[in-house]
Amino acid sequence: MTSPLTAPPSQERWSPRLWGTLLVLCAAMFLDALDVSMVGVALPSIATDLGLSTATLQWIVSGYILGYGGLLLLGGRAADLLGRRRVFLIALAVFALASLLGGLVDSGPLLIASRFIKGLSAAFTAPAGLSIITTTFKEGPQRNRALSIYTTCAATGFSMGLVLSGLLTELSWRWTMLLPAPVALIALVFALRLIPHSDRGDARGGYDLPGAVTGTAAMLLLVFTVVQAPEVGWASARTLLSFLASAVLLAAFVVIERRSPSPLVRLGVLRSGSQVRAQLGAAAFFGSYVAFQFIVTQYMQSLLGWSALQTALAFLPAGVLVALSSTKIGTVVDRFGTPRVIATGFTLLVVSYALFLRISLTPQYAAVILPSMLLLGAACALVFPSLNIQATTGVDDHEQGMVSGLLNTSIQVGGAIFLAVITAVITAGGAEDGGSPQAVLDSFRPGLTVVTVIALAGLLVTLPGLRTRRKRESLVVAGSATEKTAPEPVAARD
Repeated sequence: MTSPLTAPPSQERWSPRLWGTLLVLCAAMFLDALDVSMVGVALPSIATDLGLSTATLQWIVSGYILGYGGLLLLGGRAADLLGRRRVFLIALAVFALASLLGGLVDSGPLLIASRFIKGLSAAFTAPAGLSIITTTFKEGPQRNRALSIYTTCAATGFSMGLVLSGLLTELSWRWTMLLPAPVALIALVFALRLIPHSDRGDARGGYDLPGAVTGTAAMLLLVFTVVQAPEVGWASARTLLSFLASAVLLAAFVVIERRSPSPLVRLGVLRSGSQVRAQLGAAAFFGSYVAFQFIVTQYMQSLLGWSALQTALAFLPAGVLVALSSTKIGTVVDRFGTPRVIATGFTLLVVSYALFLRISLTPQYAAVILPSMLLLGAACALVFPSLNIQATTGVDDHEQGMVSGLLNTSIQVGGAIFLAVITAVITAGGAEDGGSPQAVLDSFRPGLTVVTVIALAGLLVTLPGLRTRRKRESLVVAGSATEKTAPEPVAARD
C-alpha cells in the first residue's frame, strides 16, 4: 500500500515531514556503510589490545559480512510481510545495542558476536529502508531523486568511515565501535515519529518457512565458505564440500520457491533482463570496489608508510565528489535512463582501476592517486544510485522489500566473493612472504588487474540494456511519426 506521505507527481517541493523521513532512512544506510569501512583501519589496534591472531582478527570483518549477506533475503521478505516500519525500527534498535556491546567487550569472541548481530540487524534495516523509500515516493523523477540521495549517503558513509576511523583510532579503537550507537538511537527516536505506518503483507499462503531456512542457510554457508577459502585453501576438501552443500541448498531453495504459494523470492522477477543486469552489475560494482580499497589501503600503509589518517584522506576526494552529486543524479537518470548512466559509470570505474596500475614505490599522488580517486568518485555517484533505481522500477509495492533484499544480497555476496578472490591472487603473488617492497608491489598488480577485469565484466553486463533502450526509443519515434502522418478522423476534423 502506498504511504499517505507519497509525493504527488506534480509536486516539486517535498514537505518537511517527507524530507525528515528520507533523512532518517539515509542515516540508517549511512551507519550500515560506515560500520563496514570504519573497522578496517582499527584492526591493528584491536589485535594488540585484545591479543588476537590474524585468523581471529579477520572474523571481526567477516562476522559482519556473514550476518549481513546471509540474512538479506529473509530481511527483505520480512519487511513485506511483517510491515516495513516495524521491521526497520526493531532492527535499528538491535543495531544500536550491538554497537554499544561491541565498544565495551574485552574478548575477541564477544566482539565477533557483536559484529555478527550488527550485520544481522543491517540485513533487516537495509531492505526495509529501501522499500520504505520506493513505496513512499512515486516511481519516476520523485523516486529517482530520493534514491540518488539515499544511495549517495551509503557511498559517502563508506568513504567517510575511513576518515573517521583514522581519527577515532588515535583515541581508541573502542570509539569506532561505539560511535554508531548514539547516532542509531537518535535516528530511532526520529524514526518513531516520521516513518509512515505500513500494513502487513498478504500472508495467507504462509510465511514460507522452508524457503527461509534453505535460502538463509545457503547464503550463510556460501559467504562463510568464500571468506574461509583463502585461509584453508580453495581446492581443499572442506572448501569443495562446503560449496557443494551450498549448491544443494540453493537448488532446494529454488524448488521450494517454485512451489510455494507465498515464496521468499518470487523467481519470476528474474525473468526481467533489466532486473538481472541490475543484480549482476551490483555484485561486480561493489565487489571490485571493496577489493580495490583493500589493495590500495595495503599499498599506502605497507609500502608508502602512510598513517591510517593519511590513507583515509587519500580516499576523501572520491567521497566528497559523491556527496556533492547526491541531489543531481536523479535528474541525470531521468534524462538519459539507467542503462546509459550505469554504462558511463562502469567505464569511469574501469579507467580508474586501470590508471592505478601505474603505481610505484614512490608516491605519485597528482599523477596517479588523485585522478584515480576522482574517477572512482564519479563512477560511484553514477552507478550505485542507478542500479537501485533500475532494480526497483516496475516492481509492485508488496514486492519492494523482496527486490531490495535481493539487490543487497547481490552487493554483499559480490563483495565477499571478489574480496576473497583478490586476497587469494595477492597471496599467490607472495605478498605475505616477507619479500622486498618491490616484490610486494609486484604481487599487488595481478590483484589490480583482476579488479579491472571485474569492473569490465560489469560494463559488459550493462551493454544489452543500451540496445534494449535504443529499440524502445526507435519504436516510440516510429509510433510518433505514424500518428503525425495518419489522416485525422472525421470527427476530429469536424
